[in-house]
Amino acid sequence: MDKQGGFGRDIAMDLGTTSVLVAVRGKGVLLQEPAVVAVDRRTGQVLQVGQAARQMLGRTPGDLVAVRPLRDGLIDHCTVAEAMVRAFLQKAAPGRLLKPRLLIGVPSGISEVAERAVVEAGLQAGARRVYLMEEPLAAALGAGIDIQQPEGHMVVDIGGGTTDVAVAALGGVVASACLTTAGDQLDQALIQYVRQKHGLLLGARSAEEAKCAIGQVSGPGEETLAVKGRCLSTGLPREVVLSGAETAEAFAPVAEAIATAVQTVLERTPPELAADVAVSGILLTGGGSLLRGMDDLLAHRTGIPAHRAEDPLQAVALGLEKALPTLSRRQEGVLNLSQRRQLTG
Repeated sequence: MDKQGGFGRDIAMDLGTTSVLVAVRGKGVLLQEPAVVAVDRRTGQVLQVGQAARQMLGRTPGDLVAVRPLRDGLIDHCTVAEAMVRAFLQKAAPGRLLKPRLLIGVPSGISEVAERAVVEAGLQAGARRVYLMEEPLAAALGAGIDIQQPEGHMVVDIGGGTTDVAVAALGGVVASACLTTAGDQLDQALIQYVRQKHGLLLGARSAEEAKCAIGQVSGPGEETLAVKGRCLSTGLPREVVLSGAETAEAFAPVAEAIATAVQTVLERTPPELAADVAVSGILLTGGGSLLRGMDDLLAHRTGIPAHRAEDPLQAVALGLEKALPTLSRRQEGVLNLSQRRQLTG
């Protein structure tokens, strides 16, 4: 079946700002790698993709540059993004017997221009046809929710470049908000905090590692971690010890923006669906949902229980894979999500 372009030729891709996950129909998630590409500055040639390229971030010599081709959930470098998508497709499903059909997850707030860029990147990377699906719908599906039912479900997908807040019912998004306040902004907030409080300049990778190790938005904050950077006064390497409580202080403005967006979407949700959400709770997915206390913060602010998906990092990719059997019934190419939102109010 695979060789004839059947199940194995339908591929789903969670094209994230910080990481890319690829799933093949009937086989689950086969690839999860950082969305980073190492490029030769002189020739434009792509040298490394994924984990190997991430190791070069902040460490490249003059003639090499490590590029993240997506910014805030959208394609920022078209040619580099195409090369990255092509490389990941070949890694996950080697062989060129037939071009695959490709389903890509996109933020709910994506514009038509940005949609076209994603579709074009997929086609240029070797896909036969490209289909799009809103990430909150995919996340709900991946978490085991039947999105075709009339009951309303709220999903908060906190990724690297965007946070998607959406209420879904009957297979569509009823109310949503898409913020560029997400994991990258958490890293920047921590870099700024350490710079101001400790006079130390952290690298982006060090900030991300500290966020993953001891990051939180509420709780006692007793965990500590030694982080290394460059002293702003002497210019020499120096180490300071960060606590979980300090990360909570650094992350407070970002967490507040996410909580406010959740409240705003709830206010715009029809009463019947809001009542459903009060029963089913708020589903948290994405890497940002792993921050300690994020579920408690949202529950406290809304009065609605919040819980993480069983596999928050892979929820979108798993949902996209579950949607692959429906590709023949899906609209190919651009969804005109922005236009549809205006028509539905």
